[in-house]
Amino acid sequence: MPTSKQRREAARRHLERQLERRQQAEARRKRRTVVATVIGTLVIFAIVITSIVMLTNDDKKATADPGASASTDPSASPSPTSTQAPLPTRTPPAIAARAAKKTSGPCAYAEDATALTSGRLFDVGLPPDPKPTPKGKATAVFTTNLGTIAVELDGASAPCNVQSIEYLIKKKFYDNTACPRSVNSGIFVVQCGDPSGTTGGGPTYTTKDENLATAKYPAGTLAMANSGANTNGSQFFFITKDSTAALGPKYVVIGHVTSGLELLQKVAAGGDDGSNSAGGGRPKIDLIFKTVTLKS
Repeated sequence: MPTSKQRREAARRHLERQLERRQQAEARRKRRTVVATVIGTLVIFAIVITSIVMLTNDDKKATADPGASASTDPSASPSPTSTQAPLPTRTPPAIAARAAKKTSGPCAYAEDATALTSGRLFDVGLPPDPKPTPKGKATAVFTTNLGTIAVELDGASAPCNVQSIEYLIKKKFYDNTACPRSVNSGIFVVQCGDPSGTTGGGPTYTTKDENLATAKYPAGTLAMANSGANTNGSQFFFITKDSTAALGPKYVVIGHVTSGLELLQKVAAGGDDGSNSAGGGRPKIDLIFKTVTLKS
């Protein structure tokens, strides 16, 4: 039998072992707390640095991309509106002392100096305006992601608008742009021609209306979009199904599709996202102009 002294010694050693284990456990807990605190601090620091870098990059992008912050402008649409890819090389220039311009020929293309402050508009100068205005025919070839569309431009019917469109084509204004709006109910159109992608963009000048009294809109017609009388710019729309009764004589006809109408009808039949408050929206089947060129 162990003596009382032996029992006391055994109890003392047991207590010492318990105290030692508790001290070791407390030390481990403190180490874990310190490590967790350090890791948490590093993670927060990394998040802050990443956020600063992203905000800085976003600010730079918004400055370089004139279409980056533009929003849809339904008032800049007819019943057809328009759309897509910004042209960073066409940022409006400094306009400190710039006055409004107008050409002196029969088309009287007018530039609004205040319009140059808009990130949705692109300064490509003014079209030539010789007297008399050329009235010949030319073919516009739209090379797209879906195939080729050819349009005969009618300079006899709308010489000033056709001259403007040909000028923009030569400036490569439409290259690498997408058609943002399709409507396949009531009116039947695929609308294109706005490099800002906002349905409210275009060049900094406008073109007057021409020959509206006789305008009709059967399938295959190419007509100018507008936001009111004499406000034609760069936006236009293809008619995919007769819309004469629905549209009325409000949009200048500039030509007719000679090949590729089935591609436009495919885009229209594919539906849209319903995002345009004036009707329709961005096509679910993208139509992107890779290049647009002229053939005499």
